[in-house]
Amino acid sequence: MDTVGIPALQDAIRHMHGVESRWLYSVAVNEVFEGAQVWKGEVQIFELLEHPTAKLCYAWSEASTGNNRRFFAALHVPPINGAAGAVRASIVADARKA
Repeated sequence: MDTVGIPALQDAIRHMHGVESRWLYSVAVNEVFEGAQVWKGEVQIFELLEHPTAKLCYAWSEASTGNNRRFFAALHVPPINGAAGAVRASIVADARKA
């Protein structure tokens, strides 16, 4: 389970996507690229209540600088079709920013 807890992830979903959510379950993700582990953790899967285009959201957080945390909340819309895809998309987005 994410160390910040489900309510904090629901707050992040509300802030990023403007809808309420209901926690469904957790999925372990171990993302490997060219033989090296690039991310390992649990992704929480939420049902979205009244979102216009997505029924699910994949959410997690990770430690950032100092005592801060970075929150992720990816919608289940193409090309994201699962928890691993959500993590992969966040890694690619971060790589493009660098």
